Amino acid sequence: MGRPFRSGRTGIGDFLMADRIYYTKPSITKVETDYAADAAANGWGARCYDYIFRFEDMFKEHLGTDFAIATSSCTGAMHMGLSALNIGPGDEVILAETNWIATAAPIVHLGAKPVFVDILSDSWCIDPEKAEAAITPKTKAIIATHIYGNLCDMDRLLTIGEKHGIPIIEDAAEALGSVWHGRRAGSLGAFGTFSFHGTKTLTTGEGGMFVTGDPVLYEKVLTLSNHGRSRTQTKQFWPDAVGFKYKMSNVQAAIGVGQMERIDELLDRKRWVLEQYRKHLGHLNGVRFNHQEPGCEIGAWMPTLVFDEELGITSEILQAAFKEEDIDARVFFHPLSRLPMFDDCPGNNTSWAIPDRAINLPSYHDMTEDDIARVSGIVLNLCQ
Repeated sequence: MGRPFRSGRTGIGDFLMADRIYYTKPSITKVETDYAADAAANGWGARCYDYIFRFEDMFKEHLGTDFAIATSSCTGAMHMGLSALNIGPGDEVILAETNWIATAAPIVHLGAKPVFVDILSDSWCIDPEKAEAAITPKTKAIIATHIYGNLCDMDRLLTIGEKHGIPIIEDAAEALGSVWHGRRAGSLGAFGTFSFHGTKTLTTGEGGMFVTGDPVLYEKVLTLSNHGRSRTQTKQFWPDAVGFKYKMSNVQAAIGVGQMERIDELLDRKRWVLEQYRKHLGHLNGVRFNHQEPGCEIGAWMPTLVFDEELGITSEILQAAFKEEDIDARVFFHPLSRLPMFDDCPGNNTSWAIPDRAINLPSYHDMTEDDIARVSGIVLNLCQ
């Protein structure tokens, strides 16, 4: 039946098919709905930022960083951070092929060029050696995406960044709860970004967070986030720059406050789900799970399986088998250069090969042992 978990969802899923296993659902309790109701009823006028400031304070305390800015999305946080680093036309930004387009889109919006490099076969994160080899005089940043909660080799990347005078940026959209040798993902680079989309471990529906330890960068992004209006400007409606509108609403932040009060519970449950899958499937030869570096901890956002080519198990076969049993599963991210808006980079062999024989497993917080056994049984049957 599974270890008890305080879901307490109020109406969520009432209309969903009872036997269907979805790949993700949020964990929303009365804690979050009470705060959201208060923000909707009272969070206006002088109180219109109350939950936003509270959410930011709770998040930076959890992360161990000095500054945090709640945003409308992780993409917006990345856009503002890159802009604050003065990245623009003619510049290049290096990132892993294995990514969601949200990481590359802000680079393109700023007129710069995303440079895609290959990933490591164990962590599925950016290959530091390939990243360093791709550096040119036009390179202005390297983005380290902690894919599915797996961790990039931050020691190596930060050394490369220091050597070449290039900032290392952490795309920690999927890495809440991941810890690199004592430091939380998102807190190590020049800045970090997080996502609170409805699929994430912590959600505000839509939303994100910009974090940094750099006070100058913080002030730049804070100004950009509010139409370019500096908080030190005394003139009303007087922007100091052309900025963006990437602010989070007070109601969204209220949900975030409730989620932050439950953050340990949410992270523990995600790790429990991954470990249950390991118990069922960890003995399989030729099947790899999310990688955890010794001395580190992954947030286990999305349990993922990669099958050795020799097994002949493709993502299409996996999707068909799951669909037949009324279970959702997600495909592994396509290499960005396979998309029509970018030039092919077929030399990035690992990034191009893995998605065709990989799958993301269902992993919502209130999955039971029976649910996990049902999902695992499909994989076991295929492997036999």
